[in-house]
Amino acid sequence: MTPAALRRRVLPGRPHPLGATWDGAGVNFALFSAHAERVELCLFDPSGDTETERIALPEWTDEVWHGYLPDVAPGQLYGYRVHGPYDPEAGHRFNANKLLIDPYARALSGEIRWSDAHFGFRVGTAQADLTFDRRDNARDMPKAIVAAPFADPPPRPLDRLLDRLLDRPWSGTVIYEAHAKGLTIRHPGVPEDRRGRIGGLATPAVIAHLRRLGVTAVELLPIQAIADERHLVERGLVNHWGYNTIGFFAPAPRYLTGGDPAEVRDTVRALHDAGIEVILDVVYNHTGEGGHLGPTLSFRGIDNRSYYRLQPGEPRWYVNDTGTGNTLNLGHPRVLQMVMDSLRHWATDYGVDGFRFDLASTLAREAHGFDPGSGFLDAIGQDPVLACRKLIAEPWDIGPGGYRLGEFPPGWAEWNDRFRDAARRFWRGDARTAPDLAARMAGSADLFDRRGRRPWAGVNYVTAHDGFTLEDVVSYAHRHNEANGEGNRDGHEANHSDNHGVEGPTADPAIRAARDRTRRNLLATLLLSHGTPMLTAGDEFGRTQRGNNNAYCQDNAVSWVAWDRRRPEDEALTAFVARCVGLRAAHPAVRSDRFHHGAPVGADGLRDIDWFDADGRLATPETWAAPDLRTFALRLAAPTLDADGVDVVAVVINGAALPVAVRLPPTGGGGVWTPMLDTAIDDGAPGHGPVAPGGVVTLPPRTVHAYAYGSGEG
Repeated sequence: MTPAALRRRVLPGRPHPLGATWDGAGVNFALFSAHAERVELCLFDPSGDTETERIALPEWTDEVWHGYLPDVAPGQLYGYRVHGPYDPEAGHRFNANKLLIDPYARALSGEIRWSDAHFGFRVGTAQADLTFDRRDNARDMPKAIVAAPFADPPPRPLDRLLDRLLDRPWSGTVIYEAHAKGLTIRHPGVPEDRRGRIGGLATPAVIAHLRRLGVTAVELLPIQAIADERHLVERGLVNHWGYNTIGFFAPAPRYLTGGDPAEVRDTVRALHDAGIEVILDVVYNHTGEGGHLGPTLSFRGIDNRSYYRLQPGEPRWYVNDTGTGNTLNLGHPRVLQMVMDSLRHWATDYGVDGFRFDLASTLAREAHGFDPGSGFLDAIGQDPVLACRKLIAEPWDIGPGGYRLGEFPPGWAEWNDRFRDAARRFWRGDARTAPDLAARMAGSADLFDRRGRRPWAGVNYVTAHDGFTLEDVVSYAHRHNEANGEGNRDGHEANHSDNHGVEGPTADPAIRAARDRTRRNLLATLLLSHGTPMLTAGDEFGRTQRGNNNAYCQDNAVSWVAWDRRRPEDEALTAFVARCVGLRAAHPAVRSDRFHHGAPVGADGLRDIDWFDADGRLATPETWAAPDLRTFALRLAAPTLDADGVDVVAVVINGAALPVAVRLPPTGGGGVWTPMLDTAIDDGAPGHGPVAPGGVVTLPPRTVHAYAYGSGEG
């Protein structure tokens, strides 16, 4: 019997697990579709250009189409053609002329080559999506690859961390948000074949930089398979950020050096060996297929009515709570299963430590609206694999009632944009901003102190991938997104930024010095606050996007970290960040895992938190009500690991434009305040010696000081 004849021998197989599963002798193919009439499996030659066989899956069990091919092996390229009604007004968009990506594909070969053939309708016609297109798109589609389980690497010493979770406590976590390509593409210490690839993160030069900073977790922008939008490709751009997923199980081929997904696992292991966790930014709120005029690439052609939320009574139209044209239907058990299976795949097969969920309000929205007890959140919370991972919500979307900061359930952290805005507005000099900044520095208890949640639930940041870089926050008053080709209408308009007198780059030394100090003030505020701090890659040495605050499509020097263009001041800033992170790690009072509300700590009568005015008096409601309040001090106290010890730290802030004499907080003991940080100095090294409690120090304009209380010995 010839190989071709053998391949036509199709056994019934099983309806589970979904996807293409190799058992050592053959492959079981299983695809969920509740409304399909027939499913064909298409096999391709190694180039992906030629379809070699088309095989009807013989069985349909529990809404799963399945079949077993005894002679297919890992490496086989495949796709699906799904037959059924093309009736958009009834919510059905089947078109068997379109090759479809398996939603459970563990690996993909190739990228989308755009043409009108990828659309299920005749593009450009009236009522276009009600028409039907018969062109075959297979040649220009990515192909799924039958994947074998990862082979174990050679044995390694038992004292290495191997695949265990680092399980670093949230209270000791410092996150570094990065783009896999943008961080490594211009790094001179990364081998050329790894630059721009996921493996570049595992190189000694990158790991050494992360360890120097003291960060404990890298949060990667999406690395799951990406569909670049056609309108971007036709303008010579791509979806650089990757928030347009088309396959939730497969790494995007663009990030793999040799096409092997094991590169992701090996990178995670290398970072684990360095004590650094890996958190993935994941996008389960929508897919890359867009709205009713979008392409048919996978889910739409497999079972549109099941995979997507459609308008009640008008299923031709999609619910668009994400602003991308579609919304995944996590209310359907098979769609929720796909999301959960995908998350467990990344957690177990790749070993990642956590996930940041893009537009998480969408994931938690039921028919009646946002629900902290939604099916998705409940499924995560009870899952033995996922519940112990770090879970971070972006707690908003553009849907009804979409802004839900502070409303996610226990076990979740949330991006805290209130911290970003408070810090930027205060250091810009806005009036009446001190009380809000104080609340954010104290861990945003008004948002998170409920249901036993801890201060780490708030992920504090002053910049993120979405918005200005830190350098641009202090250099631009307005967005400059012209390169995106959208008439500078995209991106946030309200950035709470300050150009310090000149828009964009300047050689004026006074303006440059003022900008540098504001950078340090923002970073110090972030790293001396309760909550989980998040840094953005490149902010530690002045990365700029030239005023672009929405560089999602800029896969070029606008977005890439320019390791080779650092000024001496930027090198000092890197040392400053490392100093702040080290200070945070050394002092539990700064990173307490409990909200502070003025409870007594230790035997000296200190309370866990107190605020003081510039004269050293306890702050009162009248203090905070002053519209021009710019100078104040924070005293924090927390038990040390030694049950009898107390860690006491003071943070003094002068946001005024003039020097201010500040009386340091009292302590009730006989020790001294030892300076640890001074943002008036390039690298933050203090410029004076110890000061007695109640002693007076003069803070230069717009400066932060930090002090540790102790005996002054050693």
